[in-house]
Amino acid sequence: MWGQLPPYRQGRLPSFPGWAAALGPGVVWLALAQGSGELIWWPYLVAKYGLAFVCVLIPACLLQFPLNYAIGSYTLLTGETIFQGFMRLHRLVGVALWVLMTISFLWFGAFASAGGTALAALTNVPPGWDERGQTLFWAYSSMALCLAALVVSRVMYTLVERVMWAVALITVAGLVVACGHPIVLKQLPVFLRALIIPELPLPRPWDPADATKLLTAITFAGLGGFWTLFYSYWLREKGSGMANALGRLEGLAGRSEVAFEAGIVPHESRGGSTTLGRWRRFLVVDSGVGIVGNIVTTLMTCLLAYAVLFPQGLLPEKYQIAVVQARFFEVSWGPLGRMLFLVVAAAFLSDTWMATADAVARIHTDCVLSVFPRARRWPVRRWYLLWLIVVAAITSATVWIAEPGPLILLSALIGFLGTVSFAGLLYWLNHRYLPQRISPSWCPQRLAAFGLGLAGVIYACLAAAYVWVRVRGV
Repeated sequence: MWGQLPPYRQGRLPSFPGWAAALGPGVVWLALAQGSGELIWWPYLVAKYGLAFVCVLIPACLLQFPLNYAIGSYTLLTGETIFQGFMRLHRLVGVALWVLMTISFLWFGAFASAGGTALAALTNVPPGWDERGQTLFWAYSSMALCLAALVVSRVMYTLVERVMWAVALITVAGLVVACGHPIVLKQLPVFLRALIIPELPLPRPWDPADATKLLTAITFAGLGGFWTLFYSYWLREKGSGMANALGRLEGLAGRSEVAFEAGIVPHESRGGSTTLGRWRRFLVVDSGVGIVGNIVTTLMTCLLAYAVLFPQGLLPEKYQIAVVQARFFEVSWGPLGRMLFLVVAAAFLSDTWMATADAVARIHTDCVLSVFPRARRWPVRRWYLLWLIVVAAITSATVWIAEPGPLILLSALIGFLGTVSFAGLLYWLNHRYLPQRISPSWCPQRLAAFGLGLAGVIYACLAAAYVWVRVRGV
């Protein structure tokens, strides 16, 4: 029957392999987040409205931790992806989320386009082309390069993780150096105070059109919307917890015979509770790497925006969306610093496309194999490559529709609807469905349930507030 997954099998929870071997998904989470809210929307809001909204930045980032923990817990305990979990709750619910996710990610090619704005400004290539033409040229070039790297790589997840490690480290190092400039440090006391007490009134009249940008900044203070669900797939590919007992996409490049596998849950065994405790600590730390790292880097880009962009009234928008922030490094290192920032910006906006294309192709592959049993006649690698090409083709078309900013905003709004809906599903999956199939003591406990419920309520309130603002036009 369509949408029917085989029953869980049982097995022994694998031993924790050590921190050096286990960490990684959180770093991918961090680096992917650097290509959205950190570079674009929070600097935009600070450059336009000063420090009026930065007090909500840290809470917005921390709000994602309960979601991350719930998503990660399910994969650690079953080896399954989160969409397989949604399918187990109800196949129609899983399919509905799959459709909504598909719509959400029709436009993520805009991140490659945003990276193209940096490369166009850096190179002025092709010569004689207008700004839009140069941007699209570099967007398509970066997408083609990333697609080729994924297709020919023998270990796709490992490629993504290594690229993200490099991007995260380079970005953090560059931001630290830029923030060390005296012009920036001079604004630090005022900036730190605004993290607790907002700086009001607004330095300019509120533009109702910026309600969408504020919403996007909050939801993208990390990985918002359906991006959050990627964490499950990275844990699966890393072989975290029970996922270590399943065949992973990581092995696809060398073993085309890898087939679809359903979940395997742990049975209670001697020393099992100790092992489970280590995996739980890993989940907290690995999620924390992404969330805390994201807080730090976003705070640095906001500080730079306040010290460098705000006094000059420079806003990152249109086909300059990743260009005006080059002033961050230009303050410290002059023209060479500007060039360096443009290279870094292009790298982590383009790698956002690569990591997202990889994850979206995995989700489509996962959902096809979960919903349609006959599709399991094909090996997983074949489905993955097919969806990777389809995803690349669709995003190559959608970058023509508009400037990068509106496309990213549209994707964020759709993703926000997903966040509100799947927060409740995560609670039901981890705290109602799973405890009926394994020992309740192995499942997330009351504190995790409280955090998840609180996050869901806050996201729902934010969605309602956004609708009210847009309707009232305030």
